[in-house]
This record gives sequence, C-alpha cells and structure tokens, in this order.
Amino acid sequence: MRSIRPSSTARRGRSARRTISPLPVVALAATLALTVTACESGDAEAGGGATASAAAGGEGKITIPDDIKDKLKEHGIDVDKWRDGAWKEWDKDDWLREAQDYINPIIEGLWDPDRMREAEDPDRGVDDSDLSGDQGVTDPTPQPVQAQAVSPEYHANAPEAGKVFFDSPKGTMVCSATVVQDPANPGKSNMVWTAGHCVHAGKSGGWYRNIAFVPSYNNAGMSAGQLEDATPAQAAPYGVWWADWAQTSDQWIEQGGATGGDGAPYDFAVLHVKPEEGGNGKSLEETVGSALPVDFDAPAVPEVKSIKATGYPAAAPYDGQKLYQCQDEPGRLSLKSSDPTMYRIGCTMTGGSSGGGWVAQGSDGKPALVSNTSIGPVKSGWLAGPRLGKDAESVFDSVSEKYAGR
Repeated sequence: MRSIRPSSTARRGRSARRTISPLPVVALAATLALTVTACESGDAEAGGGATASAAAGGEGKITIPDDIKDKLKEHGIDVDKWRDGAWKEWDKDDWLREAQDYINPIIEGLWDPDRMREAEDPDRGVDDSDLSGDQGVTDPTPQPVQAQAVSPEYHANAPEAGKVFFDSPKGTMVCSATVVQDPANPGKSNMVWTAGHCVHAGKSGGWYRNIAFVPSYNNAGMSAGQLEDATPAQAAPYGVWWADWAQTSDQWIEQGGATGGDGAPYDFAVLHVKPEEGGNGKSLEETVGSALPVDFDAPAVPEVKSIKATGYPAAAPYDGQKLYQCQDEPGRLSLKSSDPTMYRIGCTMTGGSSGGGWVAQGSDGKPALVSNTSIGPVKSGWLAGPRLGKDAESVFDSVSEKYAGR
C-alpha cells in the first residue's frame, strides 16, 4: 500500500535572486494524522539568494510589525537570514512544531516554473501489514479504476483544483488541493482544502515551509518537455498564492506518520492564502471564478453512489504535470476501531494526488467536497480519504472565523 505524499521539486542549474516580503506569523489551531499518499520530494537545497523588497519603512528595507518581529525572535529566526536561505536548515530543535508556531514569509520568485515542474516521488508507502490491526468495518478491496485525464483547459473543467507546493527536510514537494467556499466571506473566499501531511510532518516533525497554492497549474495541459520552456503565466496562470495561515488537526500533529496509516482518518488541512504579488484586490475565489462548499455532514458510505477524486499524480506512470480524476462508488476502510471509518475508492492515481478534493452529492443534493486523498497502496489501485466530521469542521471554522470580513 502506497501513501500518497508530497512531491518534490529539485532545482537544477541556474540560480535566481529572490525577494522576500514578510507575512504575519500565524497560528495553526489543529493538526492531522494520516498516511501521505500523494506527495513527492526533491532537493532540500533548492532555492537561491534573495533580495529584500522595499516596504513602507524605507526603500530597500523590510518593515516588520514589532509583535511579529518579537515572535520570530522567540524562535531564533532572523528574517534576513531566512530570506537568504536559513529556511533550508532543518535542525530538529529549531523545527517549529506546535500549532501556534506556523511562520511562512513570502519569498518572491521562489516558486518559478522550474521548481514547480521538477517534482519526484519519494516512494514512501505502506503495505498490507499496516491494515492488519483493523477491528472496525472494512469493505472488500475495490477494483482499480483507471484515472482519466482532465481535458484542458483545466480551469474550464475543474476550476477549483490546483497544487500545493512546500519545502521539507527531504526536498521541495507538491500535493493537490481545492479552492473551497468561506461562509464568513461569501463569494470572496481565500481558503484552500488539502491534506494534513501536506503542511505538517506529524509526530516526527513540524510545519513545512514556503507553503503556496497554484490554482489550475499547467492549465493548458502541456507535457513535461513543453513545460521546460514555460513562462510563469503558463505554469501558474492565476498566480502563486502563499499560505499566511495553515491549520490541521491535533490528531495529525500528535499521531501522523510518514508511512503506514497513522492519523489517516484526520488527514485534512485548511489554508488561508494571499497572492504573492498583491493581486488586483480580488480574492482567490473571485480570481478563479469558483469554489466548492464543504459538507461536514456527508452521507455514510451506503448512501453515497459516487465520489469523484481529482489530483495531479506524480509517481510513475504519471509525471505530476497533468490533472486526473477517478470516479467510483465508495467503500469503507477502518484502520482502528477507535478512529472514524474512511471512504475508499478504486483509483490508479499515485503520489502527488494527496490532498486532492473528493466531491459527491452533499446533504443538500448539490456537489460538495466530502473528503481528500490521504492514503493508497504501494501498488496503486485504490485511494482512501477521511470522512469529514466535527474535527474537520472545527479546523475549517477556526480559519474562517480568523479572517471573517477580511
């Protein structure tokens, strides 16, 4: 059984000067536990130098509110050093772990087409022995369902889908994600749904760094070869949106593992994002023109006729550059009798699809996000995702309320 985990991008060859604009230090209220099925990793040394962008405090200087500056100092973080590559240091004692420790300053130009394109599968997975402790309700293993390529332009056919990019000790990685509605800001959401393992390492580590969302990545469906010469507008037609807040479940932070199914029933996360270049005053939802509602009272498996999973699979035979979907009638997967039962569908998507949204007919009869890709077998054939309930709703509401009216 293969966990779908973040994919990594290794930067090769040329380096680039980059600018960093400090973002507010944010707290993460919840954490997730799950086995990452769709992530990939690369060169941890990716990246290059950076130059400070001018702020209100003076030309060529960074102005940081005193409270944020003090918070950074509490963790021994010097913004100038961070900008110049200190984020690449993953000393265990300095790896920010707790929910309130999340820090994600913008580094302008970091996520260029090369870094986004060069994602590799870390080949982390789980096998049948990880399911041997099942004491709950598990249905027979579903037959594989061949993933179908989404027709480009992706924005016309799956406008809410995109990629989450981030850096980890193992390199630069990528997951899939979905733009979701924000009830506190109707029609103007800046919220993104993904997997917990795409933002936090779980029980063995802390928050990942340089977390950013790219909606409709590679919108035209270009091949990996064509993307070698892609412009930023071709790779990220709706811009790069940095996570100024991220939140996952406490269970993921406390239990989540790099392999196996630890924390998988709680493997979900919510991001609040802002455009790297300031944008035109429009929210993410206004920019892409769509957002999905999240259903925290989704039907039980026997009542669900069909679920559609969307993502950017990056492990062989896929290369992470194109968008795919699987549709199947779900079954139940129980890892522990004490944990919630998960949805499971047949699907051949591989690593890189983690965090991608699962859509079904919601409790009101309309399409809604009811889960996200969390784990899958080492030999692809099925995917499993958490059934969203009170814990997921608490994470979601916390982020929504934090930015109510903003």
